[in-house]
Amino acid sequence: MVNQEAIQGEIQGYPDLIILGSTGSVGTQAADVAAAHGIRVRGLSAHRNVEAVEAQARRFLPDCAVMTDPEAAADLRLRLADTPVRVLSGFAGIRDMIGETRTENPHGLTVENSILGEAGLRPTLDTLEAGHRLALANKESLVVGGELVMELSRRTGNEILPVDSEHCAIFQCLRAGERREVRRILLTASGGPFFGYTQEQLTRVTKQMTLAHPTWRMGQKITVDSATLMNKGFEVIEAVHLFGVAPEQVQVVVHRESIVHSMVEYVDRSVIAQLSVPDMRHCVQYALTHPHRLPAGDTVGELDLFSVGKLTFCPPDTATFPLLALAVACIRRGGALPAVLNAANEVVVDAFLHERIRFCDIPGLVTRVTEQLSDAANLHLYEEILSADRAARETARALLSRI
Repeated sequence: MVNQEAIQGEIQGYPDLIILGSTGSVGTQAADVAAAHGIRVRGLSAHRNVEAVEAQARRFLPDCAVMTDPEAAADLRLRLADTPVRVLSGFAGIRDMIGETRTENPHGLTVENSILGEAGLRPTLDTLEAGHRLALANKESLVVGGELVMELSRRTGNEILPVDSEHCAIFQCLRAGERREVRRILLTASGGPFFGYTQEQLTRVTKQMTLAHPTWRMGQKITVDSATLMNKGFEVIEAVHLFGVAPEQVQVVVHRESIVHSMVEYVDRSVIAQLSVPDMRHCVQYALTHPHRLPAGDTVGELDLFSVGKLTFCPPDTATFPLLALAVACIRRGGALPAVLNAANEVVVDAFLHERIRFCDIPGLVTRVTEQLSDAANLHLYEEILSADRAARETARALLSRI
């Protein structure tokens, strides 16, 4: 039997933790991992879920809690008046919390960023600038500002640990060799809830059908992105930046069982894969306790290959789901196109979630925005990223207004 206490005694602790987006799916799992392994939580942030943040603040007694909604911050301040927790407001509050948090922990401080959308980019940059380790679940940070983020990581020497299941798997597989020995990355995809559908069948897809993902429990926006395969396109862009490979070295493979979370092929044609039951808690725990591996206890189920029976793989249908190919084209073109793609997709998916457009309208609208802004220049500054983001959102809203 594994002696969990002995292992934890040998490890002698982990970095302190700030959880950004603490009430979302990944954020709540990060909180559970922290509680299970005695990780000290120094800060929390959320948008407006005051009750959930109050419960987390009383559970962990962090130095600081931030609500990006000002009214929610005022409410939380009153609720936590009997505690030593400092309550801040807005994204400026997040920036202050990241910059001002100091730790005497010899293992340092990890900021787990699971903020939704482009809004997560600024906290990613702030984390690296402050000298903290980054556990990154906010994929838009790399989609929108990948070159900026990776340059800052290299310059400061601060580590980025991916929390996405696929990129966490790739990160682990890359420990089998040198980066220069990598031939290609095999990025797995579940195929989404509409795997095998024809374009005609997609015209009858509803919002309720879209939000029923076959494998993962996620927020609404990312669930839609998974259904359109846009999420997988974003993950290709992430992999290019995070692992320093060319777009041509990333191959998407549909794997319906969601047991193999990704693979790396080396120049000797050996393929290293990471397998586990599909459970984000594995990825969160790995990121928060790296470079150590801890017993999962009751948090993650055991992989029983006999009950799985078989593992299947097939190519993605980019004719029926064109956003994957569009994302690959955008990262190949580079410049501002990935930022334009992300912003356009956020606006169009929001319109779908408000039932203003059909599911089958999403790819065409996003594509039209990228075509109209295809000459956008390279991005070297955060302000330039914001400018490209605004232009794409305005263009997308203009197209939607004519529907």
